[in-house]
Amino acid sequence: MARGDQIYVMRELAGIPGLYEHHGIDCGDNTVIHYRKTGSEAAVTRTHFDTFAQGKPIYTVVQPVSFVPDVVMERAESRLGERRYDLFFNNCEHFANWCKTGRSESPQLANFGLRLEQLRLPEVRGLIERTAQDRSPEQAIALFQKALGDISSAYQTLRTQAQQAQQEADTWQRVAQAALRKQREDLARAALHKKVAAQKQLDSLQTQLAELVDMQLTLLRNREISEERFRLG
Repeated sequence: MARGDQIYVMRELAGIPGLYEHHGIDCGDNTVIHYRKTGSEAAVTRTHFDTFAQGKPIYTVVQPVSFVPDVVMERAESRLGERRYDLFFNNCEHFANWCKTGRSESPQLANFGLRLEQLRLPEVRGLIERTAQDRSPEQAIALFQKALGDISSAYQTLRTQAQQAQQEADTWQRVAQAALRKQREDLARAALHKKVAAQKQLDSLQTQLAELVDMQLTLLRNREISEERFRLG
């Protein structure tokens, strides 16, 4: 391992070790820059290797093409203090890959079984409720992985649709303003009608996105309950 390397350690989920990778950037002086979570908060922080490793082995990610170490460090340090953690779009792996290659991506999320074509939110709710029930460690892992995949799938698709609805509403607003400047009130009314329809769609999508966030929080609470149960059991 050396300055500017992308590194990771295996972390546990539901009390089961080695379930997912926690990524960071090696600073070359026994410190690591990474998205560190403390309680419900997360921030890009520079910590000692021991804090990052938590007693686990540290591995290096080999990227086929990457920035030189000075550039990697400059990019990592530029985001110190950032508090925009998002499990699906800005997690520790997104951050480390962005520093190393310029691509904000998280391949391990795809490995959790994302299914972008399926948006059965009632089924997701039922799945999350099942994670709170008594399960074996193996069953808990399978349920958490499936729930994570389904929530991520729905969130990504709905957020894209919300962005498109927002762009459509903005476009029709500009069309209405242009029509009024040309004294075409008929065209302005038609454009505003389409804007209202796009805004209603946006409001509905934002409500569903908020529901998914609540589901994510519920899943995390269930995970904590399961971890405690496995430790005591």
